[in-house]
Amino acid sequence: MALDWKVVIDCADPHAQTAFWAQALGYQVEDNSALIEQLVGQGVLSEDLYLEVDGRKAFRDLAAVRHPDDPVQPVSGTGLGRRLLFQRVPERKQGKNRLHLDLHAGPERRDGEVKRLEGLGATILREVQEPGTHHVVLADPEGNEFCVQ
Repeated sequence: MALDWKVVIDCADPHAQTAFWAQALGYQVEDNSALIEQLVGQGVLSEDLYLEVDGRKAFRDLAAVRHPDDPVQPVSGTGLGRRLLFQRVPERKQGKNRLHLDLHAGPERRDGEVKRLEGLGATILREVQEPGTHHVVLADPEGNEFCVQ
């Protein structure tokens, strides 16, 4: 039986990361406000664990983006398909990622996508042109590497 999954990325500011990645991928920031209201109403979530972002209640230390075409759990607002979850951690990123995302724009769109991502806050780290590949390695606003092919 196949398993559902999500990619979890440690970060300093999950809401800034979801803002970047929602724009980068054309994804939607998950709306967990209904779940937060339910947990507050049950007395299991204190005020210090959530905040308001773009007029909605959001978990302080967790935020996610999801593919707009994938199903969503109505009670929680959690995506049930392709998604990235950003979780706040106290330590800063150190060293190279062991896992990264490859964004497939295609050769005709690659340069335009790289420029667009730079405009959103990404930084170009290097361009790689080797037999069989031509891609650009970038870093998101917190330094997490990803590639555009």
